[in-house]
Amino acid sequence: MTSLAPILQGFFTEHLAQRRSSAHTVAAYRDAFRLLLTHAQQHLATSPAHLRIEQIDADFVAGFLDHLENVRGNALPTRNARLAAIHAFYQYAALRCPELALHIQRVLAIPIARQHTPVVSFLTRQETEALLAAPNRATVLGRRDHLLLLTAVQSGLRVSELASLTCADAVLGTGAHLRCTGKGRKQRCTPLIKPTARLLHAWITERAAQPSDPLFPSRSGGHLSRDAIADLLAKYVTTAATTCPSLAEKNVTPHTLRHTTAMELLGAGVDTSTIALWLGHANTHSTDVYLHADLKLKEKALARTMPSHQQADRYQPADSLLAFLENL
Repeated sequence: MTSLAPILQGFFTEHLAQRRSSAHTVAAYRDAFRLLLTHAQQHLATSPAHLRIEQIDADFVAGFLDHLENVRGNALPTRNARLAAIHAFYQYAALRCPELALHIQRVLAIPIARQHTPVVSFLTRQETEALLAAPNRATVLGRRDHLLLLTAVQSGLRVSELASLTCADAVLGTGAHLRCTGKGRKQRCTPLIKPTARLLHAWITERAAQPSDPLFPSRSGGHLSRDAIADLLAKYVTTAATTCPSLAEKNVTPHTLRHTTAMELLGAGVDTSTIALWLGHANTHSTDVYLHADLKLKEKALARTMPSHQQADRYQPADSLLAFLENL
């Protein structure tokens, strides 16, 4: 019998640390196992510290996933994220418990649930302008919020990347850009247009900020949380909807601003490979979804393939049997 506790502790303290997993990945995996162990305690009548790996078998994991969907009401992306954490752990456990190879393979064989991929939501140019005009730039917080939204729309940074920016990450001289560390601790630079760079320079100068200070600080001077950014965005969407009613019909999240950046780049003729680099995607598969999102792009493509105005002759079969088949 193999105890779960030391293997799980090694997974978090050794494996994830050696892989230099981000704090967000560690937190997501932690939450997944907290839920799994709580579920096990309730259904196996065994405390988490005394669980054996053999008890967390494929049938139990499948039941746990059903519990997430049907009892907790989790959507498929959340269900799949929890399963990804379990898979990662069992891949680690396979190297340390070869005697459990068959048991582990059955858990690893549990598939990721396929889900319908919705067309991405993004803001039109009019909606973007209304949103950026919503903050009151006569106040310090208004100037901060305007710059945060402007940077989000133009850079396409993830909300976690946006929240973690420091003043040192804003390079505002020749070739102005933002430096950030994204998923998988991958570092990248995102260019800034000159007007935005000038506004950011004025903002840093106004605050007499130090390089290590947050670029968009909270009231207390620390980094804004992801929830705080989502809340202020929701507030300004409500304000902007009074002048641009179409915003009231959309669920605008920080990720919507990221989608908006991608669609602006795509509409400007930037290829998907460059957009993938811009957004920090591992490959172009994540970027291809934007090709399906904008009807105007499809209309332009259709216009380039329109036939000439010449009337095409209708096909006339030359044989009676062919004529019979044609008329079926």
